[in-house]
Amino acid sequence: MLKTRIMALSTRVLKCDPSSIRFPSAAAMPIISSPDTMRALEAAAHELVHNLQPVAFPTETVYGLGALALNVSATERIFSIKGRPADNPLIVHVSSFPMLHTLLPKDYVAPPAYTALMKHFWPGALTLLFPRDPAIVPALITAHQPTVAIRMPSHPVARALIAVADAPLAAPSANSSGKPSPTRAEHVRRDLDGKVGLILDGGACGVGLESTVVDGLHADGDIRVLRPGGITVEAIERVLREELGSSERIPQVLVHRRDYRDAAMEAAPTTPGMKYRHYSPAVPVYLLYTSSPPPVGSETLDADVFFASLRATGDAKPVKIGILAPNDSTLGTCDLPADGLDWTRFLLGPTAEPSVTAHLLFDGLLTLEQQGVDLILIEEVQEEQEGLAVMNRVKKAAGECRWIRFNKSG
Repeated sequence: MLKTRIMALSTRVLKCDPSSIRFPSAAAMPIISSPDTMRALEAAAHELVHNLQPVAFPTETVYGLGALALNVSATERIFSIKGRPADNPLIVHVSSFPMLHTLLPKDYVAPPAYTALMKHFWPGALTLLFPRDPAIVPALITAHQPTVAIRMPSHPVARALIAVADAPLAAPSANSSGKPSPTRAEHVRRDLDGKVGLILDGGACGVGLESTVVDGLHADGDIRVLRPGGITVEAIERVLREELGSSERIPQVLVHRRDYRDAAMEAAPTTPGMKYRHYSPAVPVYLLYTSSPPPVGSETLDADVFFASLRATGDAKPVKIGILAPNDSTLGTCDLPADGLDWTRFLLGPTAEPSVTAHLLFDGLLTLEQQGVDLILIEEVQEEQEGLAVMNRVKKAAGECRWIRFNKSG
């Protein structure tokens, strides 16, 4: 791990009004109608450019901890503040296509699939892998990998900050390494108070999960989704069909761990979120499967038996249990036993709207942790649309998995 010293800072939180920021078509610089928002952005840009200090800011996915991507001293501070392993690469954020081109090799030509995806999803929650030019992008950013992950955020505050700073920003999530990603400024303040000098508060993040990371650099032309996220696999497939339908071959979209494995990449990742345990609060997390069959060798427990195993023994206080589940799911609607157990539900929206579940997941984990629960139970969701990204995060957050069944009376 990098050993840059962290000085105790007085953390300021400055409000930004996203509705006061707009980017005219094809413009690299935004028009900002709010003087307070402009002053906040200028203060943040000063921290980034002149003091080389990281700044926390909202994106449409989660809050990011940004620093100048092309300055090693600045990006080292990200690793130190987060306690992030040096072999976990960072995503670079740009505000415009001209800024993107300053990062790429001069002779690089994007494949047709990338052109199609950028047309539809940039700005937005899609990260693409590009060849790294060692003369431009520091090895620290990519963990010495030959590719660099880049995206153009759609959140007005994020994009405006990058434009005002006039520099690409490396920005992982603004949290201590391994914890749930923050989706509100108060989440960042609670975790990194005194470690980061400035937080831009632009309200709650709209997506709530990190970006989808895509690798389209293989010779076969197929698209590999290294990390599912804010852009669904179904949406990527639809765009490729629409834009490349007249070509000889439409690329397949392959999801890591679902459709293929790559042991070498898992050992030396090209993108964040692949190697280390992530998204875990300070209390144990159980993933409960209530409809999927168990794998060979695993048993399905009756719900009452499982709940009984969680009870305190003797004269101990009731165990405080947090539940994360869709509003209309089995765990979200069932009667819960009160003897020795104290329940708190945080509902994640209807099962038919996985985008709502994605939006609320990290907020739910952090809220239940703050409310002092002893453990958290998360119910499975279908791995379709945003549900694929939800389950990707839940599986990494959970220390244990259980398969349970409910009797007819609930």
